[in-house]
Amino acid sequence: MPTQFKLREMTAIEIETLDRVRRARTAARREVERAQMVTLWRAGKRAEDIAQAVGRTTTTVYYQLHQFNQRGLDFLQDKGRAGRPLTYDEEQRGAIVKAAKTHPQQLGLEFGHWTLDLLVAYVNQELEITISRSQLGEVLKQEGLKWYQEKTYFSASPDPQFVEKRGPS
Repeated sequence: MPTQFKLREMTAIEIETLDRVRRARTAARREVERAQMVTLWRAGKRAEDIAQAVGRTTTTVYYQLHQFNQRGLDFLQDKGRAGRPLTYDEEQRGAIVKAAKTHPQQLGLEFGHWTLDLLVAYVNQELEITISRSQLGEVLKQEGLKWYQEKTYFSASPDPQFVEKRGPS
């Protein structure tokens, strides 16, 4: 027979915080749901009822309850995700941002604007910072720069009879 889950004893501050987050209108949805799970469990609701109330599975409810038992109120926030940390120091990031903000012709280059591919090539060759296209985009995004892809509005028509249909210009 499976063991019954037991929620650990809660302090008054934890109870107050969970109740405040549960009712919050500006808190992140996942935080509100997690606070609701613990509050409803504490009120004697079954995991199935809690899952239905918050729109999650019973497995998720039990997982979050275990997280609360282990981490306390920190369970409201997501844990850090796995993944390789950025390997570019502030000096390298600064050089990348400076290059992105500088007009290519001021750097002695023959083109009139940056494309992401041209910037990657410049950073790799001239600045000698090995970086991929996606990582460069991420660095620029983290530094508050938005990369806009240039749109071409004037191009040759794919219609072979375009010149005849257009008439004299």
